[in-house]
Amino acid sequence: MLIDCHGHYTTAPPALAAWRERQVAALAGGPAPDRADLRISDDELRATIEPNQLRLMDERGIDLTIFSPRASFMAHHVGDFATSSAWAAICNELCYRVSTLYPGRFAPAAMLPQSPGADPATCVPELTRCVEEYGAVALNLNPDPSGGHWTAPPLTDRSWYPVYEKMVEYDVPAMVHVSTSVNPAFHTTGAHYLNADTTAFMQLLQGDLFADFPTLRLVIPHGGGAVPYHWGRFRGLALALGKPPLEEHLLGNVFFDTCVYHQPGSDLLFDVIPAKNILFASEMIGAVRDVDPSTGHHFDDTRRYVEAAKLSEKDLAAIREHNARAVYPRLDALLTRQGR
Repeated sequence: MLIDCHGHYTTAPPALAAWRERQVAALAGGPAPDRADLRISDDELRATIEPNQLRLMDERGIDLTIFSPRASFMAHHVGDFATSSAWAAICNELCYRVSTLYPGRFAPAAMLPQSPGADPATCVPELTRCVEEYGAVALNLNPDPSGGHWTAPPLTDRSWYPVYEKMVEYDVPAMVHVSTSVNPAFHTTGAHYLNADTTAFMQLLQGDLFADFPTLRLVIPHGGGAVPYHWGRFRGLALALGKPPLEEHLLGNVFFDTCVYHQPGSDLLFDVIPAKNILFASEMIGAVRDVDPSTGHHFDDTRRYVEAAKLSEKDLAAIREHNARAVYPRLDALLTRQGR
């Protein structure tokens, strides 16, 4: 079985973006749109999924995708907590509806209603709702709700603890994933995403979060940003900071996905990071959608890189399926109920 742990609803019906535009415009004055104003039929959802994500999943042999709202659309820097709360609720519901239309192909994951300066504890009710009502198997956690200005405390700060406590209670992991950058110094997908992956890892290295939450699990996407390439640097910094070796300090709780879009980079990931810490992912129809002229295949067709790597059968099976089932226990339970 091939499980893609990193999918976003990047092809949502235009009505979603139109509702969001009205919501943002209302911040300058005027009434905000009501959630009931957004009407999207099941047929409209099918029309955006079947020729896009589902078609590519079939072509690439991907059995199931963990499906969350579009990362760049989370835009937590817009408005306040009330703005983010309404937006998150709508986006999470759409991903849930997709999972009910295609229960064997998609499992929902939730975005949180984060907002700059807001107490992360305010996100707990939406997290709870998505797990209990929608069966969410994971969530996306934005370490920088300010949109590229990094005003939030590090992920090891105790202000995040209410979210972690609820994650541990429900046994759900989080993918550490930023949203749009409004800082002109940082391109959203080419710089901000990869910066955030690297920054999140270093924050975790500096702290002792997993001493307080030994069962907490965090997935760092996009192959971990610069982490595998600079593994020696991070090992050395751990020594300098008096931390245990990274294998003891972080690798019981931190995982990386395979959203690396060329063979040499993928090979580096597999060479440096233990196979038990790598989960298959593609983030298809995401930041990089074109065909690589040097190969004739889409950059985000990551299955090709995984299968071309020099992996043992055991490691390949772990990356394709077994690691995801271990990191996402609610997904494993869902698949077991489905007889898979």
